[in-house]
Amino acid sequence: MQEFINFNEQRAEIYWWMSSLLSRELTEDDITEYLGGEMRTFLSGLGMTPELKQPVEAFLDALSRLENREDAQLELAADFCGLFLSTPKSGALPYASMYVGESGLLNDKPAQDMNKLMEEYSIAQRKEFNEPADHVAVELDFMGNLIILANNQENEEKAETVMQAQLDFINTMLLNWLPAFTKSCESRDNFGFYAAATNLLLAFCKLDTAFLAGEEQ
Repeated sequence: MQEFINFNEQRAEIYWWMSSLLSRELTEDDITEYLGGEMRTFLSGLGMTPELKQPVEAFLDALSRLENREDAQLELAADFCGLFLSTPKSGALPYASMYVGESGLLNDKPAQDMNKLMEEYSIAQRKEFNEPADHVAVELDFMGNLIILANNQENEEKAETVMQAQLDFINTMLLNWLPAFTKSCESRDNFGFYAAATNLLLAFCKLDTAFLAGEEQ
């Protein structure tokens, strides 16, 4: 049981890390941390999983190029704004509604569905992050909390129910739009840092789906 709990904690940390990365511009301190040995050790560990080897190598390459980029913080902040804070025509907006909504506008059904899920599981959106509920960072933060919720169940049967909920969430609320979001990042992120990050995220979600499906068999 402890091994199950520890593995879930590792999964949650990855979702929370990606949520943080896609929620705001990186500061100078953030970039220093990303370029440090601890982050490279963490990424190298992820890359030992065959399904993550290529996207991890691409992200490590982006970090190496970032290290040599002039005015790295300012330029990366400009990349973030150009991708995630612009318009659908010029950017890769990080909202599910822009990809699988019916109106093509913000706060469409995906955001409404997320609000219902957060209410159902009593998982609140961070107050300081004032974005629609279908922002990728909100959905990833929710997933991390849903994983920890499984650890806190009183018996194995209830934990398995929450694990099934995680599988359903990835399939219906993440993988239904992350591929299109990732492609948009790839086509519009000239430097490639966020394109590499979203590719790694997509690969991890697919890997996590396979893990969860195996757990439920």
